[in-house]
Amino acid sequence: MDVIAELTAVLEDRRNADPQSSYVASLYAKGLNKILEKVGEEATEFIIAAKDHAPGKPELVSEAADLWFHTLVALVHLGVPPEKVLNALADRFGVSGHTEKASRKG
Repeated sequence: MDVIAELTAVLEDRRNADPQSSYVASLYAKGLNKILEKVGEEATEFIIAAKDHAPGKPELVSEAADLWFHTLVALVHLGVPPEKVLNALADRFGVSGHTEKASRKG
């Protein structure tokens, strides 16, 4: 099983966990706005880490992991299988970024 699938299974399992004993369950209990707040916070921290990135500094990878993690929490909370995102990325192979972006307009 790959990391995304394993993590998704854990995140889905945490839907039924005690919010006092599980960080993810506490996010689910607080609702979508809190989850999205965390995604925004992690996105900001990733941007700062990227701006300040230098060889040997681990912050960029750590912040990227935090951002991906909280994005997965949001997807699971909304009932969107992460595989749909992976499939959307796979569908873009061989398509110019300009072409793909233009296809989303209108």
